[in-house]
Amino acid sequence: VQLQASGGGVVQTGGSLRLSCLAPGRTLRSDVLGWFRRAPGKGRAFVGAIKWSSGTAYSADFVKGRFTISRDSSKNMVYLDMDLLTPEDTANYFCALDTRGYESSYNGYPETYNFWGQGTLVTVSS
Repeated sequence: VQLQASGGGVVQTGGSLRLSCLAPGRTLRSDVLGWFRRAPGKGRAFVGAIKWSSGTAYSADFVKGRFTISRDSSKNMVYLDMDLLTPEDTANYFCALDTRGYESSYNGYPETYNFWGQGTLVTVSS
C-alpha cells in the first residue's frame, strides 16, 4: 500500500493546517491509521491514530486539544487537523497503516504498523 500524505507547508505560530493521508487501493476495514512526526534532530514521535471501523481516534498528550484526527470513508482518507501550531510542531509528518488493526498500533507502537508513507513537511515560523 502506497500511503500518500499531503497538506504540509509553512504556517505562522498560532495558525492551522490540515494534513491528509490517502490509502489508495486498500479497502479499509479493521485497519488502524496513525500519524507520526520527526522534528529536526529528534526521534520519531507518535501523534495519534484512528480506528477505521469505528472512527475512534486517539491523540498523544502533547497535542491534545490542538490536533484532531478524523476520517472520510467515502474518500479512503484520514485527516490530521492541527490548530494553535507552534515552532515546536515543525516536523516531517507521516502516516502509517496497520492492516491487522492491532491495539498496540492505536496506542502508538510503531513496530506494529506494516505500511509507512513518505511524509509531508510542516514548518511553523515564529
